[in-house]
Amino acid sequence: MTTISDLKIGDTAKVLSFKSGEIAYRQKLIALGLTPGTPFVVNRLAPLGDPVEISLRGFALSLRKKEASLVLVERVSA
Repeated sequence: MTTISDLKIGDTAKVLSFKSGEIAYRQKLIALGLTPGTPFVVNRLAPLGDPVEISLRGFALSLRKKEASLVLVERVSA
C-alpha cells in the first residue's frame, strides 16, 4: 500500500482506505468522492509535490500534500 502523495504523473490507482488521524479531513475527502474502491489517475504534481491533481468520477480534484498522504491506495494497470 502507498498513498496518493507517493504516486507519479500518469499513475492509475484505486482508493483502499484512509490513515487514522484527523476525522475532518477524511470526511471531506469522502464527501469529494474519494471512497474505497474509487479508481483515479494522477494528472499533475506541483514542483514540490503540493498540490497534486487527480481525475476521478469525471472531474479533477486538487489535494494538498497533507490530504493526499492520508489516502491509502493501490496502483492498478491502466
